Amino acid sequence: MVPPSGEGPAAVSGQEEPSDRPTPLLRRRLVRVTLITTLALALLLGVGGTVLYLKLDGNISHIDIEGALGEDRPKDSDNGSLDLLVLGSDTRSGENGGYGGDDPDGEARSDTAMIVHVNEEHDAASVVSIPRDTMVPRPECERIDGGGTAPAAERTMFNEAYGIGGPVCAVKTVEALTGLRMDHYLEVDFDGFARLVDTLGGVEVTTTQPIEDHDSHLRLAAGTHTLSGRESLALVRTRKAVGDGSDLSRIQLQHSFLQALMGQIDGVDLLGNPKRLYDLADTATSALTTDSDLASVSKLVSLARTLRDVKPDAIQMVTLPVGYDPEDPNRVAPLREQSQQVWAALRDDRPVPRSAVRDSAAEEGGGDDLIIQG
Repeated sequence: MVPPSGEGPAAVSGQEEPSDRPTPLLRRRLVRVTLITTLALALLLGVGGTVLYLKLDGNISHIDIEGALGEDRPKDSDNGSLDLLVLGSDTRSGENGGYGGDDPDGEARSDTAMIVHVNEEHDAASVVSIPRDTMVPRPECERIDGGGTAPAAERTMFNEAYGIGGPVCAVKTVEALTGLRMDHYLEVDFDGFARLVDTLGGVEVTTTQPIEDHDSHLRLAAGTHTLSGRESLALVRTRKAVGDGSDLSRIQLQHSFLQALMGQIDGVDLLGNPKRLYDLADTATSALTTDSDLASVSKLVSLARTLRDVKPDAIQMVTLPVGYDPEDPNRVAPLREQSQQVWAALRDDRPVPRSAVRDSAAEEGGGDDLIIQG
C-alpha cells in the first residue's frame, strides 16, 4: 500500500524547499552525478589516439536494452532533453564477493539508483535518487538467469528488479514507475568503484564518530583516515552503523563521502600525468556497463561534454519523496501525490516544485554530517 501524500514523518527532502537558487547542500550533492558520470567519463576527455580509444572501447560492457524492451515503452521526448538511469551495482559474485553486505545468497542488487534528467538546453539538470528499499510495482520481466519470465509484482523492493532481470528489468521498472523513457543506462560495479579509489591513491576523510559495521567489515575510529578502495566501498555500503540504520541514512552518508572524493580528484593533476590519466580511464571504462548505444569512448565523451555544460548551481538534487511503509517499517513507499509531481516535472522539462518534497522521510536518517572532507 502506498501512503497518501499527507502521511509519513514530516521531514523534508535533502534540498529543503526547491527554489531557483540551490542551497549549499544542493551544490555539494552534485557529487552524486559527477562521481558516477563525470569521474567515469570526463577522464576520457584527456585520452587521445585511435589505438587507445579502441582499447578502451573493448573494456566497456553493454546491454541491448532497446532490443530487449522493443516498442512497449513510454514515448520518447523529442525536445532534446536527456534521461539516464544511473546505477551502482551491488553484485556479490566474483570479485565483488569479498565486500560483505546484506545478501548472503550472492544475488545481484542495484545499490544506488539515480534518474538524471538533463533539460532541453543542456544547461540544467534534475537528479532523483530512488532508495533501494522503496516498495514499488514491478512489471513482468525476463529472468537474467535464463529461468523464464518473472510475473509482474504489485509490491516489491525497487532493487529486486535488477536482481531478477538485470539492467533490462531495472529500466523497465523505472519507466513503468515514472512514465519516462530512459535514453541511456549507465552502471558502475562495486569492484570498479574500489579500483578507481585505489588508482587515485585512496581518499582522505575525517569521520565525526566511530563506525563499526560487521556487515560491511568496516571499523573506523573517529578522526582522519586515508581509505583504500575496499575501505571506501565498505563505508559507502555501511547501513546499520549510521543514523537510524535505514537506506535513507546510507544515501546521506554516500553524499558526504563523495564530496570528499571529488575534492581529492579536483586536486589531482591528471593532464600532467598521462600514465595516471590512462590508468584511471582504463579502470573507469572497465567498471562500466552501458546500453549498447552508449558503449563507446566517443559516445561517452560526448555525454561527458553534455554533462560538463551543466553548472553546479543549475542542478537540482531530490530524493524520491517517501514515507515509512505502514506494512513494514523497514521499508519506504513513495508518497503518491508528491512523487507524481516529480515525474510530471521531468516529463515537462521543468524543475521539481517545492511542494513535491513535503512530508518526505528522506532526510531523517542522520548520516549527512558523519563525514567532513579530509
